Amino acid sequence: MRAVLSTLAVLALLAPAAWAAAPRTTLNDVEDEVMCVTCNVPLNIAQSPQADRERAFIQRLVDQGLTKDQIKRRLKEVYGPNVLALPSSKGFNLAAYAVPIALVLLMLAAVAMVVTRWRRGGGALPASQARQPALDPEEERRLDEDLARYGA
Repeated sequence: MRAVLSTLAVLALLAPAAWAAAPRTTLNDVEDEVMCVTCNVPLNIAQSPQADRERAFIQRLVDQGLTKDQIKRRLKEVYGPNVLALPSSKGFNLAAYAVPIALVLLMLAAVAMVVTRWRRGGGALPASQARQPALDPEEERRLDEDLARYGA
């Protein structure tokens, strides 16, 4: 009898851990990662009969206890690869991830190059902007008077 009670106590203590180990997915969890195939917008903001059918299909899969990845796989089988909001990271779709990263790196390199050149030059203006015509003596006198009047 004591062995049965101790076994039940251990099982009662382990039950919450078992529930926590396998988190259930929800419609809301999947909805923002898939697209409405007719609206071409994320399912969580789509308002169409097709979006409602997709939500009902996802809810049935959630009720069956499928994980998020399993649900997304089933959606891809039924609706095709365009149902996923993020492109796969294989083949040509890899460009969707690689091109923006490459552009950011190129922009950073350009900024670094410009800053390096600017610092080497001491921050001086280019020669085309440094040469300015001399002021007429009358304008120079008026400028000096104005600057003196305003305390500059």
